[in-house]
Amino acid sequence: MPDAPRTIADIHDEYDFLDADDRYRLLIELGRALEPMPEALKTDATLVRGCSASVWVYPTRADAVGSEGGALHFLADSNAAITKGIIALVLATVQDRTPADILETDIARELAPFDLGKQLSSNRTQGIPNMIALIRETAGRYTSA
Repeated sequence: MPDAPRTIADIHDEYDFLDADDRYRLLIELGRALEPMPEALKTDATLVRGCSASVWVYPTRADAVGSEGGALHFLADSNAAITKGIIALVLATVQDRTPADILETDIARELAPFDLGKQLSSNRTQGIPNMIALIRETAGRYTSA
């Protein structure tokens, strides 16, 4: 039986306790724990624009019993270890939630306690708003479908 996904609050509790080097290690560990994304899904269509590293995000839909519209499940990957960890943080805020729940979530506010702008270079964090926008746009398409 797989471990339950870590909540963004649980990850922050651990992150907040660590020094800078260990925070990098935690991000790398979170990235390594991401569900593998098949190479065939890493296309220009799934590439997130504006990221210094290559980042791919692909939404899937799991129609959960009793869930209006079903939950969205995102596969994502990057060619950079730290960036992959940042992706894991973003996904921890929205993974396997309904499109309506995702639209109600202030992803940037959920990530704010990590203070990524101070912890990491701007090159590493510049694509976060684009990834958030893509996730919100995807959720919006599913709520209006």
